[in-house]
Amino acid sequence: MLKDIGKYIFMIELGYKYINIFKKTFFHPFITQKVGYSWLSYDRQAYSNKVLEFLNIDVKLRGELPQKDKILYVINHRSLLDIIVMEHIFSHSKKNGTWIAKQELFDAFYGDFFKFSGCISVDLESKKGLIKFFKTIKKTFTKVDNFNLYMFPEGERNKTDELLAFQNGAAKIAKANNLEIVPVYINEKLEEIFKEAPFVEKRAIEVHIGESIKSETLEEEYKTFVKNIKEKRGE
Repeated sequence: MLKDIGKYIFMIELGYKYINIFKKTFFHPFITQKVGYSWLSYDRQAYSNKVLEFLNIDVKLRGELPQKDKILYVINHRSLLDIIVMEHIFSHSKKNGTWIAKQELFDAFYGDFFKFSGCISVDLESKKGLIKFFKTIKKTFTKVDNFNLYMFPEGERNKTDELLAFQNGAAKIAKANNLEIVPVYINEKLEEIFKEAPFVEKRAIEVHIGESIKSETLEEEYKTFVKNIKEKRGE
């Protein structure tokens, strides 16, 4: 009980500290959008690295992130740690980009963290909201040439042992912006790991990076990618 309370207190206090850091960049009057996203990426990654260090979690990467940009990274989703783990990985490759998140996260009590850290919101219930969302992404890629997007194509946290059906947003975004799609698979039940953290001894988790896949066959190729990983592991 005390361990859980301490974990949440640490993350909340650190989160509010970083909201103030994000705001300095978000409201900066003299920097370009390209520089702004770069700074916000760096600060999100710094936050994530501190959280993983506190939880005593080590990330083992299988495969490599592409060196080029203009990539949509599609990732399976089980826990809030998914974002933190991926930011940690991107920090080692000095990647610049941002997350796509549902509008409801921006409206929650911790919504300022998403808003001021540069995440892009999408309102799935509003036609105008969706149009604005796609325009924002298109405009951003025209101004930020080293930009990347990260999203969860399942659309929500998965509480089952099988992948959920993919939403069609990822494929549409990739096609509309001529983005390469790279699959990422976190081979752990991070919701369970988060409950057990922080660990006394270092806890390692595996994350797999695949070869690029086509937007037209995104779900099929992603599931084949995951199936191959599990077969190699004897699962």
